[in-house]
Parts: sequence; C-alpha cells; structure tokens
Amino acid sequence: MNILKVPMNHSEDSQILYSHGRVLRELGHHAGAVDKYDAILATQPSDHRAWNCRGYALEGAGHYEDALASFDRAIALQPTYALAWQGRGIVLAKLIQYEDAIASFNRALKFQPEDYRAWQNHGKALMGLCRYKDAIASFEQVLTRKSDSYKAWYNKAVALSCLNRYTEALTSLNNALIIKPSCHYAWNYRGMVLSKLEQFQESLASFDKSLQVKPNNANAWYGKACCYAIQNNLDRAIEHLKQAIGYSPYLCQLMAKTDPNFNRIRSDQRFQALLQDKT
Repeated sequence: MNILKVPMNHSEDSQILYSHGRVLRELGHHAGAVDKYDAILATQPSDHRAWNCRGYALEGAGHYEDALASFDRAIALQPTYALAWQGRGIVLAKLIQYEDAIASFNRALKFQPEDYRAWQNHGKALMGLCRYKDAIASFEQVLTRKSDSYKAWYNKAVALSCLNRYTEALTSLNNALIIKPSCHYAWNYRGMVLSKLEQFQESLASFDKSLQVKPNNANAWYGKACCYAIQNNLDRAIEHLKQAIGYSPYLCQLMAKTDPNFNRIRSDQRFQALLQDKT
C-alpha cells in the first residue's frame, strides 16, 4: 500500500504532475518521478509535500543522501509532517544510522501514533541495533493496529529467533504464512527455525514450499543443505549446497566456509571443492 497520497490543494498542473509522479514510483521509474516533483518545486519551492514525495522517489532510486536532504527540506517547511519524518528514518536506516533512524521514527509516531508502518520501520531499526526485545514490542504495536500484517509476524519471528525463542518464532511464522502462503522467505525462515528445533522433516518440507514459490531461491537450497549436513547426510548436503552455490555463488560459498551446520562434513573433499569452485 502506498503511504503517499496526492494532495488536493494544488493547481491542476501540479495535480497532474503529482499523479504522474505517483504512477512512475509505483512502476519503479523513480528517476522519472523525481523529474515530476522537480517540476512542481520549480514553481512551488515551499511545497513540503512535493519535497516529501521527491524524498521517497530518491530513496527508491537508492540516492539516500539526496533523499535525506529532500526530507529535511519538507520537515523545515512543516515540522509536524509525520510522513517526512518516517521517510527520513527509512533513509537513515538504509545508511546504517540506526540510532538517528529511531529518533526520526519516534518523531513520526509522536505526530501520527496510529501509523502501523512507522511502528514496523521502528522495529526494523531496533533490530539493526540488536535490541530484539524492544523490536518485538514495536512489531506488536503493528499487530495491534493491523493484525493481518504478515511482515510484522515475520519480523517478530526473526526477533524471537535471535533471542533463541524458537517455539514462539514458529508460531509467528505460521501466522505470517496463514496470511500470505506465497511468502517464500517466511517458508525459508520457518525451515531454519524447525531445524533449530530438530524437526528436520518439517524443516525440509518448509524449504520445499519455498522452492515451489521461487525455484531459484538460493536460501532455500542452502537451508536444505544445512538440514542434511546436521543429520550427517553427506550426499544430499553436497547436492543441495551445489544448487545453492549455482544460484548465488559468492554469498553461499562465503557463508558455508564458517557455518557450523557444516562442521560434520567440512573435511570432505567434495565440500572443500564446492567452496573453491569459481562458478
């Protein structure tokens, strides 16, 4: 759902530019959207909503420093504008400036405390600081306002897992998947949690569900390899790790080099060869 709405207090030309900018953003054409907002600002430089929309378009394009400057302009013009504070927090989190991001989300929530998206982003920034209990509290704030947010159930599961609360994490993942059965990364994470709980057959079934949704999903192939390795099933572990490396060579090889799940098969020559393979 798009959190930006076209304002209704501008000239007809500005309304058209806003509409075009929104459509371009929704299509992923962020640079084109920036051009539309620049056209508005050329004649209305004090339009805080245009600065805000420009910030979100720049964030979508990955131009985080420029996006931050746009959000700052919007806030300077309208200090209580919650969407700009939230956008500022999103950008700061992308820049790994989590403390500042949380401060911005707190300002957004001060002005718009019922915005579940701000609580979601607040929780994710807390995760970046490894403040998992606080993050869980934020995700629960999301669920109080929007109980069908599969992302909040998923994020809560990740935070619970980081605290080794795997049974609770599994419950949260089950809720996420009831809401969105096609969420491949939730099936992945469910497989990992079940493996931690030593429920290996169910773990493998979860990874298979993920692969039904996204067959080229390296994480699911990697998860299955880990699951087989823990059970000392060497042939199946090698087979699935090879598939994972085929889809994501650098990352999977890097993870496998230090992943304790592979300790039982680490000395095998086939395993060593996969880590050295320049796929």
